[in-house]
Amino acid sequence: MGFRVERNVMVPMRDGVSLATDVWIPDDVPAATLLVRVPYGKSAMFVLSLKVNPDIFALLDAGYAIVRQDCRGTSASEGQFIPMESEHDDGVDTVEWVRQQPWSDGIVGTFGASYLGFTQLALASRNPEGLKAIAPTVTEPDMYQAWHSDGGALTWHNAVFWANAMAVANAQRALTNNGADPAQLISLATKVSDLQASPAATLRDAMPAEQDQLAELLPWWSDWLRHPEDDAFWRQLSPISDYSDVAVPGLHIGGWFDLFAGTTTRTYTRLRAQASTEEAREGQQLIMGPWDHQDYSGIYKDRQFGGSANIAAIDITNTYLRFYDRWLRGNSDNPAEQAPVRIFVMGIDQWRDEQDWPLPDTTYVDYFLDSVGRANTAGGNGILRAQLPTAESTDAYAYDPARPVPSLGGRVWQPTALNTVGPVDQQEVETRDDVLCYSSPVLDEPVEVTGHVSLVLHVISSALDTDFTGKLVDVHPDGRAIYLTDGMLRARYRQSLSSPELMEPDKEYEVTLDLSVTSNVFLPGHQIRLEISSSNYPRYDRNTNTGGDINAEVLDRSVIALNRVLHGPEHPSRLVLPVIKR
Repeated sequence: MGFRVERNVMVPMRDGVSLATDVWIPDDVPAATLLVRVPYGKSAMFVLSLKVNPDIFALLDAGYAIVRQDCRGTSASEGQFIPMESEHDDGVDTVEWVRQQPWSDGIVGTFGASYLGFTQLALASRNPEGLKAIAPTVTEPDMYQAWHSDGGALTWHNAVFWANAMAVANAQRALTNNGADPAQLISLATKVSDLQASPAATLRDAMPAEQDQLAELLPWWSDWLRHPEDDAFWRQLSPISDYSDVAVPGLHIGGWFDLFAGTTTRTYTRLRAQASTEEAREGQQLIMGPWDHQDYSGIYKDRQFGGSANIAAIDITNTYLRFYDRWLRGNSDNPAEQAPVRIFVMGIDQWRDEQDWPLPDTTYVDYFLDSVGRANTAGGNGILRAQLPTAESTDAYAYDPARPVPSLGGRVWQPTALNTVGPVDQQEVETRDDVLCYSSPVLDEPVEVTGHVSLVLHVISSALDTDFTGKLVDVHPDGRAIYLTDGMLRARYRQSLSSPELMEPDKEYEVTLDLSVTSNVFLPGHQIRLEISSSNYPRYDRNTNTGGDINAEVLDRSVIALNRVLHGPEHPSRLVLPVIKR
């Protein structure tokens, strides 16, 4: 089918600001429309080329119109960009505009990854007339947890990486629109990038001489850091505040190594339970593959998942088309036979269809921590036991913020080719004295772990505040210790992310860490391993252990924390795994 393109159509918003919009119109009109709202430039190649997106030419050939819009204050659109400040209203106004166009049949769906998913969830929470389906991928419904962990620490690498990307994008916009000095803007963007390796600091403190430029390029960054708690500032920005506001089906696509893996699955679960209509609840779908935020090949240096892991092997464009044809056109190819959940199970490296998430046959199994007091390093005597230990013991380590445990892979925002994201071998960090390692015996039978993982610890610290990290690792017979999932807890948030409470030094606490989500079969000959420490940098910012404002402190004022993990019959520290037995 043929089509025509109208570029940079200026679409008016309710406050008079106009947003630059490209419209791809098929020959056969009126047509249902698929809307994409993007802050990186609607023609940016790295956005267009993400393999998690459908082929827009296939969508056009199927008779759908495509609308791609620059978010407020980005690229060719008017106004000022403040992340998520205007996306709810701007999305609603854009849908209303689409419905008024002569080429539109009044029906709208959406798609897009990452921030483009933020904009979809925000739109769905307003439930405008004409919106019939969304397809948010590798994304997050909560702005606080988009940039902070479930345990309250700032996800430093991801926040700075994204801030730098927006600084560069805004610098390019300033060059185009305002004739700004390119040398100064490039220098500023470079300084923002350099903060990735710095102690936590506001840009105002780190670059006092560049405040005028910062105010133009990143006016929101310091506000983010001034709100380390989950407070009203974040809640009014979040795409969804109440899942019962959503009344449309959703196709949710994520990766086990994506920044938002845990919340992708939870968004599906919550909408499946809480969306406002039966059609919306029944119309949620979930796909999770062995992918990160940008790469969907399933190929990593330290772990390859086979040809079927590539997103191209599951024909993702046809997945979108079946979804849109059902909910935007009322067509269906035996929807009752289509499982709502499709997951890639690592270890056996196979796709599997399921009827719900979490899997209905999940059994949560405790693996208890044990040692004879020296679990430090993988060569120590830390053990994971299926039974509660009979004797009490304690493992201790010193956490020095000036010497953090480096992030090796995991859920960071980096090119896969650098071997710094996803299932990276952890043997290097397992040699450190400030990393406790607890390993199961070598397995005789396979153990499938699919679902949300948690860690319960009995801890004591010498500090007013410190962090505790946990990481689940699959130890292969050749010694590779392959990352699966992890999480952390900033101790001041042990009771609540919105109401911090400092610790009493040398007092015992029971704390629970959310280690996010995975699906992996630990094969015979492998071991299940848990790593515990107090830093994972630069994935998370470093806790200075003082109990003060971490974002305003400098590293030379930090203190070393002596942290202890207690385990035994009176202190049942344990890894809780979602085990599937079939």
